Amino acid sequence: MCHDVDMRVDHVSYAAEHDGLHATAERLATVIGVTPVDGGVHPRFGTRNVILPLTGGRYVEVVEVLDHPASDKAPFGQAVRARSENGGGWLGWVVQVDDMVEVEQRLTRQATEGHRRTPDGRELRWRQLGVKGLLCDPQLPFYVTWDADARHPSTDGPSDVSLAGLTIAGDPMRVRRWLGVEPDYVPSTLEFSFVAPHGTPGILSVSFDGPDGRVTV
Repeated sequence: MCHDVDMRVDHVSYAAEHDGLHATAERLATVIGVTPVDGGVHPRFGTRNVILPLTGGRYVEVVEVLDHPASDKAPFGQAVRARSENGGGWLGWVVQVDDMVEVEQRLTRQATEGHRRTPDGRELRWRQLGVKGLLCDPQLPFYVTWDADARHPSTDGPSDVSLAGLTIAGDPMRVRRWLGVEPDYVPSTLEFSFVAPHGTPGILSVSFDGPDGRVTV
């Protein structure tokens, strides 16, 4: 059981708007109060990203689809393309786990391999599960387990801004079941607000705490 889910939220993803990845990332970084870092390319997914480092081992990923066949086949690429074509914005949220095998057994699904090549030549590798949900039920996070030697993206640059909370259109009970937590589970370090349980699911806004106070995007 993943009882420390509030401590294990790894990152949130934001799909590029019509003016492209770097313009979107610069705009978002300015609002949040951090410095963007070019993240590089996901060859298997047909996407590329910019990292906005946060404190607490978390980050924001601003992501853009590439004109590449992989983006038409990979669920992540499909989800990014669809969100960007709809104007861009919050795409999904990701929970880090140490034991992906437990998640695979509980959800009876297989994790897939992911990797990203950074501009300085590094390769980050991980396993992920649940990405297809970005297409049909984006209120649900997907899972990630980083390779032991992977440098976590939150360390790509300095930051004094923390992730404070998420407002999600969706059903909290469905999210709790997906995460394998108790029906009455409430996160202790992040604020989760659920609205419109019968509407279109997904992240509506994300809040950040920084030196100048709280910012909600």
